[in-house]
Amino acid sequence: MAKFVFRLQSVLNLKVRLEEQQRLSFAAARKRLSDEEERLDGLYAREAFYEGEGRKMRDQSLVIRDILDNEVALVRIREYIADQILRVKRAEALLEEERLKLVEAMKERKTYEKLRENAFDEYLREEAHTEAVENDEHNSFVYGQKTEM
Repeated sequence: MAKFVFRLQSVLNLKVRLEEQQRLSFAAARKRLSDEEERLDGLYAREAFYEGEGRKMRDQSLVIRDILDNEVALVRIREYIADQILRVKRAEALLEEERLKLVEAMKERKTYEKLRENAFDEYLREEAHTEAVENDEHNSFVYGQKTEM
C-alpha cells in the first residue's frame, strides 16, 4: 500500500503558520485595547477624585487658589479623557481589523484542510479499488489454475 501524500501539504503548513501569526496579532490588539481601556478607567477615577476634592474644598475652605487649581486639573483630566476615548476607539477598530484577518486566515486553513480530507478520501477509494482488483486477479488466478488441473 502506497503512502498518502497531499500535494498541497506545504501550502497547508503555511496557512497554519499564517493563522497562528494572525492569532498572535489578534491577541496583541486585544491586549492593546485592554490597556487603553484600563487607562481610560484610571482617568475616570482621577476625574471623580478631583470632583470630590473640589466639593470638599468648596464646603470646607474658601482658598480660591486651591479651588482654581482643582478646576484646572478637572479641565485637563477631561481633555485627557477625550483623547483616551479616541485611543480606545482606534484600538477597537484595530481589533476588529485583526479579527477579520484572523477569520480570513481560518477560512483559508479550513479550505486547505478540506482539500486534504477530500484528497485522502479519494486516495482511500483508489486503494480500495486497487485492492479489489488485486483480489479479483488473485482469485481468478487461483480458481483458474484449479479448473485447469
